Amino acid sequence: MKLNYTFSGFLYIKPEDDCIAIVDAMLATDYNEEFCIAQDFSPAFVKKLMEAGFLVMAADFPQKNEKSEYILLPKLHLERSALFFENLHIKKSIRRFLNSAVYGYMLYPNRDFERIVNRCIEKHGADWLVPPLVECIKKIRQKAGEGEEGLMLPAAEAFPSSFALYRNGKLVAGEFGVVCGNVYTSYSGYFDEDNAGTVQIILTARYLQEHGFSFLDFGMPMNYKTDLGAVDISPAEFVRLFRGQ
Repeated sequence: MKLNYTFSGFLYIKPEDDCIAIVDAMLATDYNEEFCIAQDFSPAFVKKLMEAGFLVMAADFPQKNEKSEYILLPKLHLERSALFFENLHIKKSIRRFLNSAVYGYMLYPNRDFERIVNRCIEKHGADWLVPPLVECIKKIRQKAGEGEEGLMLPAAEAFPSSFALYRNGKLVAGEFGVVCGNVYTSYSGYFDEDNAGTVQIILTARYLQEHGFSFLDFGMPMNYKTDLGAVDISPAEFVRLFRGQ
């Protein structure tokens, strides 16, 4: 397979390319960039990227006439943060909040998807969650059927989904991501109350473990993820685990 590169040295992926073969080539050639470049926002192509192991991001590059030009940035992290459930670490200071009878936290998988996506954008901005990517993710979900509210299971094909954390009937935290195979990849999350974000992640990890997932893919390493027990793994190790090998 012929690999295509931009003038600046980034791999350029076309809709007709074999995305899995692209990942294999990136690993074989020690491609030292995290991002590739693509321009097609069709749901079928973005879904192919997700199923190859890319975390699909995007960006807006305004032109001289100030008109937006959006590009896709499929990302295969040089270091990937992965939470293997046996390593989940819960600080003593947070354990009491997990008592739902006292604090009223309840986690609902596959619920409030669009509301959570919109709230993430409100909280963090649209630097990479640009409008055409958001619409594409929604279309992938709609085409697959939105699934059963309150249930998320491993799926052979990429399926955008969400986790909603309620406290006493109010949505206080949430995140959305993509299920593919036995892996759930977190894309973005938010919280509106202290401790709610941490509670949501812990309950999400527990749910994934109980429902047959292999690990929680956090994407980019960050300190709070490490504090929860996540470890940094190489692209090759991530791809091996992502493919269930």
